Amino acid sequence: MKSPSKGVRYLPNHLSADQQNHLISQIRSITRQAPLYIPRMPKTGKPMSVKMTNCGLLGWVTDKNSGYRYQSFHPLTKKSWPEIPDQLLELWQEIANYPHRPEACLINYYDSDAKMGMHQDRDEQNFDAPVVSISLGDDCMFRIGGVTRGGPTRSLRLQSGDVVILEGEARLAFHGVDKIYPDTSMVLNNAGRINLTLRRVTRPG
Repeated sequence: MKSPSKGVRYLPNHLSADQQNHLISQIRSITRQAPLYIPRMPKTGKPMSVKMTNCGLLGWVTDKNSGYRYQSFHPLTKKSWPEIPDQLLELWQEIANYPHRPEACLINYYDSDAKMGMHQDRDEQNFDAPVVSISLGDDCMFRIGGVTRGGPTRSLRLQSGDVVILEGEARLAFHGVDKIYPDTSMVLNNAGRINLTLRRVTRPG
């Protein structure tokens, strides 16, 4: 994948159909413990078009009053996040090229109308660790640029089972999702796309 930022690794079809189905079953179990909810933008309280939840020691959340942050519990149930599945920890160990485990897995659900504006993943204390992104379900048009807003971008159609790693120079690259392609995958019972992003939040030690 050619990109304005070095450090983007694209692994198409990295997860087999069986691996995808197994992972989806684990995500369903997680969402029963930590239900999907609609996050809201800081200050304005505008709802985002995706639904989200988390697993891991920490979870990324946002709301009108407190803004973007990581915390150890679900904002609605107040319960601790479920653990990250072993399958995802093994994937991180396989491809992340980083010696410490992820602390957060953000789970975003996109329906056919959902999008994600161009943004950086910069709420973490530690930018040495990569962000590992896994696509499940319907295809999407993923767009990535450089480390400054408004620069040139490239687009890539991601399919279920694809993995994208942002590391090095691309760790703080602006990226987003422009479009969902409905009914392009058969791995979900209902239409939509699930995106999982594994992240290290704190500095080791």
